[in-house]
Amino acid sequence: MKTKKNIRKSEQKLKNYFLNILNFKIMKTKKLISAMLLIMTMLYSGSQYGQTKSQESNKPVIGVLNIDVKGVGMQPDQMGNLVRLELEKIDTFDVIDRYDAVYLIEKNNINISNCYGKICLVEKGKILNADKMIGGSVEAFNEIIVVTLKLINVKSGVAEKTQVKEFLYLPNELQSMMRITLREMMGLRNDPDFVQKLTKKFDYENLTNNPSQDIINLNGPRLGFMVYTGKNASYIKNAKDKGGFNAFPMMFQFGYQFEKKYLNEGNVQALFEFIPTITGLDQGFFIPSFTILHGLRSNKFGLEFAFGPTFGFNTYSTGYEDNEKWVTKRDSTFNNAHENIYERIDSKGDVRLSTGFIFAFGKTFKSGKLNIPINIWIRPDKYGCLFGASFGFNAKKKKQIL
Repeated sequence: MKTKKNIRKSEQKLKNYFLNILNFKIMKTKKLISAMLLIMTMLYSGSQYGQTKSQESNKPVIGVLNIDVKGVGMQPDQMGNLVRLELEKIDTFDVIDRYDAVYLIEKNNINISNCYGKICLVEKGKILNADKMIGGSVEAFNEIIVVTLKLINVKSGVAEKTQVKEFLYLPNELQSMMRITLREMMGLRNDPDFVQKLTKKFDYENLTNNPSQDIINLNGPRLGFMVYTGKNASYIKNAKDKGGFNAFPMMFQFGYQFEKKYLNEGNVQALFEFIPTITGLDQGFFIPSFTILHGLRSNKFGLEFAFGPTFGFNTYSTGYEDNEKWVTKRDSTFNNAHENIYERIDSKGDVRLSTGFIFAFGKTFKSGKLNIPINIWIRPDKYGCLFGASFGFNAKKKKQIL
């Protein structure tokens, strides 16, 4: 019996032993399978990431070293960084980071201090593993800045594109100049109004092309005429014994305009205009006036709108009309009880200050350095509106940029 029991115990131990071995193998296999699945997942993810990075790097790799500069107050490496920055904004190329470029340059002991030509840029582009290189210069000549850029194919050693652009001498706008030149090189659109402000010498002035000084104003002589309408025209035409001036209701006038601008932002200027004027000398009259206008002027089109008070001196009297005759207080037949007594201009009246309000519209034309402002205005009046037109001229004065 003991022998049978021992045999059974031995069999059970052996069975448990093999079961343990089998369970161990199964556990080990599961872990192995899990590890393999994890590795496969990581490899697949890495493959997908590599594919994504490969897709992102389909853009040509471009390198920028120093840009030659003369007379613009910037160093070659700074100008190179400016070009690199604007290239990254355009997002057409995979631009080599400046720190990576510096690392490779120092690692290979490269001298780039005078590397501006095509041969040198192709040589350095191969060391940087670049597909293309950009080089060029920014130079000041008298009153202009010339930006020249070349896009070079490193593999073929050929300059694919060359862009030359002339700008006004505005060193504070170098970044804008570089942006415009690069976008033109890449066939991209620029804002034509902004380009005009940086390139046209006689464009309407603003803070872009006059950054550190007051812009030119339209101070200068004004010549024109004034027209009376309504009852005022009758008063002017009537004979003097009827209280008129025996004159034609259109009179020549001349004066001088003084301006003071207090705002010049974007496409708009805000200004005050002070205009002393003499009217009527062509018909033997001397009618002085002084007008103060507050207005807005378009830098883009030269259009202007202004309004304000006007002050002048003229002869007035108080009276009434009796059978087409003008009866004033000076006349012995004057009746204080008359129901239609009023005051109006009268050639035989007393001189006194008169006031009014003017609305004016204008447009400035340019011919080289010559400015030609043309204005029309209206002055409402209870006896008939007054209309006028004038033109002037002045020349743009050259000022030193601070």
